[in-house]
Amino acid sequence: MLTDPFGRPITYLRISLTPRCNLRCVYCMPAAGLPAPEKGELLTNEEIAELVRAAARQGVRRVRLTGGEPLLRRGLVDLVRRIAATPGIEEVSLTTNAMLLAKKAVALAAAGLSRVNISLDTLDPEKFRRITRGGRIQRVFDGISAAEEHGLTPIKLNTVVVRGLNDDELPALARLTLEHPWHVRFIELMPVGNAQDWGPGFPAADQRYFSVQEMHQKLAAYNLQPAEAPRGNGPARTFRIPGAAGTVGFISPLGEHFCAACNRLRLTADGNLRPCLLMDEEINVRDALRNGEDVTPWLWQAVARKPEGHELLLQHYPQTRRMVQIGG
Repeated sequence: MLTDPFGRPITYLRISLTPRCNLRCVYCMPAAGLPAPEKGELLTNEEIAELVRAAARQGVRRVRLTGGEPLLRRGLVDLVRRIAATPGIEEVSLTTNAMLLAKKAVALAAAGLSRVNISLDTLDPEKFRRITRGGRIQRVFDGISAAEEHGLTPIKLNTVVVRGLNDDELPALARLTLEHPWHVRFIELMPVGNAQDWGPGFPAADQRYFSVQEMHQKLAAYNLQPAEAPRGNGPARTFRIPGAAGTVGFISPLGEHFCAACNRLRLTADGNLRPCLLMDEEINVRDALRNGEDVTPWLWQAVARKPEGHELLLQHYPQTRRMVQIGG
């Protein structure tokens, strides 16, 4: 089994399928988007499947597909089918903005997708349009309904919390869990390629961070109680409003480190293994895949370079990629 220098077993692989997205969320992408990948720059579906097979032989059991927006990937349903059929892989999940999910949920479920995480930063349709630079919030709820109908559960809703933008909505978002078996997770804004000006009406870079401690204060009236985490909850610390059908989670890379339990590697869409989300080091595996080489040594090399923890508190921030290019 893949094990890093600090004794952490690596059983989880996050794969970015594309840096493209059909939204332009202010904390994730510039308004004009990013340059399109050059021909041949991205891994093919066969190359991704081959790396998953190698990782599964070394103990990886869970795969999450991310982006950009993974539902834009050509051949996605077939890729999900191939990954789900890989010996040793126990779960294939996907993170999406849900703009296309209502149309694709049935095929993805039939192919073997287990569940979805969905981005939802506000319940206000106009604010949603502003944050995403054009998105329609109804399509998110249509996607949630389709995911529930076709068994892509438990559904997790990811909210990036930004001071002066959506921190006032934490109570309303948490109340979604009272009647729905959804798992709402509040995420601290991570300093990954988003320090630029977001445009008129948005908070300045030095005013955006909203700590997990402040999130708990905002929700103090709900008497949150520690709860069992839903399947695949990763670094979230999980709570429940008493009597609620779902849970409330907090993902806090700055306010409460989660590195001690890290069990993952990341693969970028252009074929680089990234040992840590919040550090720039990467290991190119695309060349090995295209040369027909066994990529197991590259997996072990990436695991060997996993740090004990990120260095955000030392203001050592990743510089080379935006979040949309890493896969989160």
